Amino acid sequence: MMYDQTRAQQPAGQTRGPAERRAPGPEPLLPSTERDKIVQRLRHALNTFADTPREALEEAESAYDEATAQLVTALAERRRLLRAGWQDQAPGTQSAELRHALRQYREITQRLLQL
Repeated sequence: MMYDQTRAQQPAGQTRGPAERRAPGPEPLLPSTERDKIVQRLRHALNTFADTPREALEEAESAYDEATAQLVTALAERRRLLRAGWQDQAPGTQSAELRHALRQYREITQRLLQL
C-alpha cells in the first residue's frame, strides 16, 4: 500500500472513503431498502436449497417477481416525472431543458439495455 500524504494530513474523522472519492453515479432505480430485502430473500433461497430445493426455488421465483414488479413501478414513476417536466412546457421551451430531459431518457434506457 502506498503512502498517501494528502490523506495523512487530513484531520481525524475527515478521511474520505472510496464512495466519496468517486463521481456520483446515476440514481438507483429501486430504494436500497427494497433492494436489500430482495437480495436477502435470494440469499435465503440459496442457503436453503440443499434442504428444501423446491421451496428455495419458489422463494427465488417470488423474489424475482417482486423485483420485476418494483422495477416496472419505479420506471413508470420515473417516466411520469420526466414527461411532466417537458410535456406541459410552452412550445418555446428552452432547448437546454429539453436536452436535459433527453439525456435522462437516454441514461435510463441505456441502463435498461445493460441489464
